[in-house]
Amino acid sequence: MSDVAIRVENLSKRYRRGIPTGNDRLSEAMSNLGRAFLHAPRQLWRRSAQLPSAAVPERSGDFWALQDVSFEVKSGEVVGIIGRNGAGKSTLLKILSRITEPTRGRFGLAGRVGSLLEVGTGFHTELTGRENIFLNGSLLGMSRAEVLQKFDEIAAFAEIDDFLDTPVKRYSSGMQMRLGFAVAAHLQPEILIVDEVLAVGDLEFQKKCLGKMDEVAKGGRTVLLVSHNMTAVRQLCRVCLWLESGRLKRSGPAEKVCRDYVSAETSTASRSRSWDADPAGMGNQLFRLVSAAVMPANGTSEDPITTRTPVWVELECETATRPDSVTVTLLFSLPDGTVAFGTSLSESPVGEPFLPAGRCRCVCEVPANLLNAGELVVSLFAVRVGGEVLFKCDNLLRLMVHDESDRRFGWYGRRVGVVRPQLVWHAAASQSCRILEGLTNE
Repeated sequence: MSDVAIRVENLSKRYRRGIPTGNDRLSEAMSNLGRAFLHAPRQLWRRSAQLPSAAVPERSGDFWALQDVSFEVKSGEVVGIIGRNGAGKSTLLKILSRITEPTRGRFGLAGRVGSLLEVGTGFHTELTGRENIFLNGSLLGMSRAEVLQKFDEIAAFAEIDDFLDTPVKRYSSGMQMRLGFAVAAHLQPEILIVDEVLAVGDLEFQKKCLGKMDEVAKGGRTVLLVSHNMTAVRQLCRVCLWLESGRLKRSGPAEKVCRDYVSAETSTASRSRSWDADPAGMGNQLFRLVSAAVMPANGTSEDPITTRTPVWVELECETATRPDSVTVTLLFSLPDGTVAFGTSLSESPVGEPFLPAGRCRCVCEVPANLLNAGELVVSLFAVRVGGEVLFKCDNLLRLMVHDESDRRFGWYGRRVGVVRPQLVWHAAASQSCRILEGLTNE
């Protein structure tokens, strides 16, 4: 028997802008999944309908979400899929999960597939959490006894013991996500497919999910993980696929592919971005970025930034939650992902610790003589009280900091370290130690 768990050959998916494809609703997706499992519950290899290129006529307004993507994943392998928003990552996972059909090409899957593509995927909102666990187990071809064996583990992992008999429609997005991941990870599918849904969970649960995926991988199951978190991809995955504009740009060892991707992203990122003209914008129904920019204080995003320049990071955003509940955090990192420092609105010594509801503007002030020379990447988290991450954006902005030292000692090299704070020093002859005593007593 072949050790290949997933085989994809020349997979392509075409959408027509502004026209529904017929597979956009969850009910239709569930119907497709149900049909697939009903007709071939134990099928090792499934060939999708394949049309020759000439039989797929081009039409005005066509958009190719995927184009001629081919790869293989071996059994027990953990593969990361990375790329910018709109690169085709989620489309690929929806095809592999049999939620939508490819326009052309074919794919094969060896074994049962468990998918977690978005919050609430696979749940019937009128059913309780308990009933949905058994429903998902049935869709995976498991018996009631097999689900019962894992039931307590699932409930404990999802942390919803007190709400198991509550309809899922009354769950918060975080509760749905926790239950969805717990079901997908514990019901023992041979292939686990996980999209970037962990971004909406609280930080503690994200750590727990990453630990569980590591455990699943070490148990010999095949995992496909879509993530913008390069640290998670490096930690969990041995192989990585980089999608760009619907095509497979690169595949290979995770460390190298992630490094090349980050380097390319930071070189094309911008100090100023705006989504004001796009209602979908950057974000979701709870938090949306309208614009973001990094600039010298009282300057513009076109002005140069030096090590002696105070810097402003200016954000305009919209929140749909109640006031006094959402804050934002910025991470300043090196291009390789090393975090230099983080700062949060909630920790500011002045002003309000939370964003007002509706549309608002906030500015983070970075003092002069803190940033070191070189390239820095700014990432953003929008977090609700309690630690739930509503939205995150890696590689939001990029800035190049130019050195501006007085060179009084003839040193023209870059200072070591990720930051270069200008700290106060005192030096005096040994008989003048009273200076230090005075500082201690202050």
